[in-house]
Amino acid sequence: MNEITHAVVIDDEPTVLESVAQCLMLADIEVRTFTNARDALPLLNSDFRGVVVSDIRMPGMDGMSLLQAVDPGIPVILITGHGGIAQAVEAMKLGAYDFIEKPYKQDRLIDVIKRACQQRKVTLATQPQQATAANDDWLASIIIGESEPTRTLRQQVQGLARVNADVVIAGETGTGKELVARSLHALSIRREHPFVPINVGAIPETLLESELFGHEAGAFTGAQKRRIGLFEAAHQGTLFLDEIESMPMSFQIKLLRVLQEREVVRVGSNTPIPINVRIISATKEDLREAANEGRFREDLYYRLMVADIHLPALRDRIDDVPALFSYFLREAGRNNGLEVPKLDYEDVLALELHDWPGNVRELKHTAERYLLSQSISGISVSDLMRLGLSNPSATLSAERSLSERIDQFEKALISAELTHHNGNIKEVMEVLGLPRRTLNEKMQKHGLRREAFIR
Repeated sequence: MNEITHAVVIDDEPTVLESVAQCLMLADIEVRTFTNARDALPLLNSDFRGVVVSDIRMPGMDGMSLLQAVDPGIPVILITGHGGIAQAVEAMKLGAYDFIEKPYKQDRLIDVIKRACQQRKVTLATQPQQATAANDDWLASIIIGESEPTRTLRQQVQGLARVNADVVIAGETGTGKELVARSLHALSIRREHPFVPINVGAIPETLLESELFGHEAGAFTGAQKRRIGLFEAAHQGTLFLDEIESMPMSFQIKLLRVLQEREVVRVGSNTPIPINVRIISATKEDLREAANEGRFREDLYYRLMVADIHLPALRDRIDDVPALFSYFLREAGRNNGLEVPKLDYEDVLALELHDWPGNVRELKHTAERYLLSQSISGISVSDLMRLGLSNPSATLSAERSLSERIDQFEKALISAELTHHNGNIKEVMEVLGLPRRTLNEKMQKHGLRREAFIR
């Protein structure tokens, strides 16, 4: 293994960055500098082959927050001009490699970095290699589809699963936010510990504190015995806060304190309990907009928004509909002991021409309804779409222009034939009466890839 001589240096003062970078480069240490800690996070995963040197007091994400966000195997050296024993102890408890107060001698910083690099070298040499290919295959079986938005989503999940940062998942209702949260947990270093989901919007405001932080016996009427809160239950693992936008403003300040201090106090107690959890939040609203409008605390928004994932609506990845529908059909067939019918191109066409306002959840329910209806009456997908959906008919969107509707229909028709013929270009050419060059041009125009239709 090559000698590790790489450091990421973070400080919001450009002059300080330049000075430290020059000092380290003269000591043959490769340096990358950042004025914003969030910008450095994508580098700081489990494969990062260096150490981090960061100021503590910075706007946005401070050094303490960065320390908790990076992969725990990466040595983090914190520097401050406002230090003290208490802050140093806190930093070391959170896993800092070392804590340096300003002013300091350059030789000391170089020595600490080189020792930290040696530790990182040992860590990388002894840690098990990640089964990246196996992870890719597993994730592709969970987040199904080969459209560009879906492939991008899988890449985001793979990247963020390898760091320890809190994540906000945004997307319309039914897009699969909990599925993505569970995938992040399953691929993370916390996968051997609990994944604890909670729908914030489903809990009455009066019970939120007790549910999340726990309570002692006799803390309030009906509290007959001590109860462990969900933060404690998720210790060392992941806590998933769904519908975070519905959290009452009065409770948001309490959550903010817990996220800052990383400790909870049960209702009826004065004793803080340290907790080590990764927070994944989900929202169907734009939290930045909600903060601007005063419906969500801005400081909590910044604390939660270390990293974010935006889930595409199903209408924005319509190419994935046939594969998803087939998956849900097979799942429903296993659960109900029914044979799964084969879809023809009219079925696929009907599915791809629908806007799916309920997203993947609506698609799953449609697949289940189709399987049960087909086993009884032999109804087709297109008939079911016309008769059974709240947004009737597999019609083109009325808000689009004529040329856009023609393009939508053309794309859906070619996609349906590719699905029906298992990606066989020759058969699709014959059915549609198109020369190969024309078909290739149309497939390229609509972003259709033959490999995505081969089963």
